[in-house]
Amino acid sequence: MNLPEEPEKPFQINILPMIDVIFAVLAFFIMSTLFLTRSEGLPVNLPGAVTSNQQRSPDLTLTIDAQGDLFLNREAISLGDLSSAIKNQIEPGQPVLVTISADEAVSHGQVVAAMDELRQIDQVRIGIATKPIN
Repeated sequence: MNLPEEPEKPFQINILPMIDVIFAVLAFFIMSTLFLTRSEGLPVNLPGAVTSNQQRSPDLTLTIDAQGDLFLNREAISLGDLSSAIKNQIEPGQPVLVTISADEAVSHGQVVAAMDELRQIDQVRIGIATKPIN
């Protein structure tokens, strides 16, 4: 008995699973880059402290780099403009936490001058960033 030959179906590439995989990989990279850019301040060499502990995330971050330059939330600022810039960014009557991330090479006087400017603003709490010593 002779069976009729069935015509072979042409070879096809199913692209839908590949698109699903590409979007999954893309979503992974987008999420991972969001976590990488979440750092609050600029990279500085923080001083160590045995008693340092994790606090809630700051509302604003004041960074003082090794050269003594000031940055408020990664934007360069002068010491004279610091209080007005912070007043523009906060709501009146709401307490705000400003964390100072000062490089350990910065002179103590520059940190104290920045703290003095911050203390003149109502409802501002000051925190000092340190790295834990193991």
